[in-house]
Amino acid sequence: MTNNDTRQAARMADKIAQLDSICARARIMPVITIAREEDILPLADALAAGGLTVLEITLRSAHGLTAIRRLREQRPELCVGAGTVLDRPMLAAAEQAGAQFIVTPGSTAELLQAGLESAVPMLPGTSSASDIMLGYGLGYRRFKLFPAEVCGGTAALKALGGPFGGVRFCPTGGINPDNLQGYMALPNVMCVGGSWMFDSEWVNNGDWARIQQASAEALQLLD
Repeated sequence: MTNNDTRQAARMADKIAQLDSICARARIMPVITIAREEDILPLADALAAGGLTVLEITLRSAHGLTAIRRLREQRPELCVGAGTVLDRPMLAAAEQAGAQFIVTPGSTAELLQAGLESAVPMLPGTSSASDIMLGYGLGYRRFKLFPAEVCGGTAALKALGGPFGGVRFCPTGGINPDNLQGYMALPNVMCVGGSWMFDSEWVNNGDWARIQQASAEALQLLD
């Protein structure tokens, strides 16, 4: 192993440790798409008041990067990551905005390489064993399973645990209070992502108390 290989392995080990710490803190990670700029702070505050302090802000809307910057500046106690990162420019923009972790819906060779070069830890998206192997060959050991329920849910994760014993997942897509406990009971699941605790109607109506309550109730299912 060359010195460069040793340094890269050490950097990846550090990123894996960071992701483990983030996911252990999260347990449930809200996956948030901001429709209105004025919702950024009250929504984050409601989720945090309910106990959800690790937030994935997707870049699916024009307000995603603004939300990351504002939360990093005004809510430094929260852990804020960028989701729906699709390519190098989006990764660079998320880093510049202050994202503390990166989540992608899928994996490409270019994006996986960009993740290796980035100082920010990344959860690459996967939906198959082949996707996992693409990242595994580069040193990745932590992945997002998406869309989890469509990909086979807990049965798929149990099956993947055989050939990929050292790999752990954050499943997202179709997670809800009815199946949450089944996912979190699996040894290769470190946290889950979802949005059921902040229904869009509640956000539109500014029903922050209801979002706080739903967030707290979601965490209570894991106690």
